[in-house]
Amino acid sequence: VVGILWRWFYSNEFGLFNEWLRPLGVQVPWISDPNIAMKSIALMTLWWAVGGPMVVLLAGLQGIPAQYHEAAALDGATGWKTFRFVTLPLLKPVLLFVVVMNIIGSFQVFGQTFMITRGGPEFSTRTLVQYIYETAFNNYRMGYAAALSWLLFVVIAFFSFIQFRLMKEHETA
Repeated sequence: VVGILWRWFYSNEFGLFNEWLRPLGVQVPWISDPNIAMKSIALMTLWWAVGGPMVVLLAGLQGIPAQYHEAAALDGATGWKTFRFVTLPLLKPVLLFVVVMNIIGSFQVFGQTFMITRGGPEFSTRTLVQYIYETAFNNYRMGYAAALSWLLFVVIAFFSFIQFRLMKEHETA
């Protein structure tokens, strides 16, 4: 649904964004120019993907007991020091979850590019997951697509491992 909506927003003929820019005498080829298309997809993905992590972070912030902030205030901590030494360390597990899930999600981008551009123009918005899909279901090279899927799994696992390792180092420091 988001892809269909944003394809309408980006339309060169009747798109909402170009209608807003028309009084300025500007028309942007949002998804038809290879130099702009991926930036347009990234903008849409940012709009689409920011809500979930914000809700999780808000829940994490609300889960921090007020006693910690009160104790920091009694010790004379300012707003920045309270955030740095109280809020941020208590929020680390939530931050770890949000960062790891977003990294995994960024490697698995498919629906946005598939619905809006089908990987075009000139393959400028083709992602790895879309390439795997095309290899398997358009070219019928299932083995190669399975190998690419395993490679994607290894890359995601590597980045997740690095993230867990970095968070663990900060805990012990």
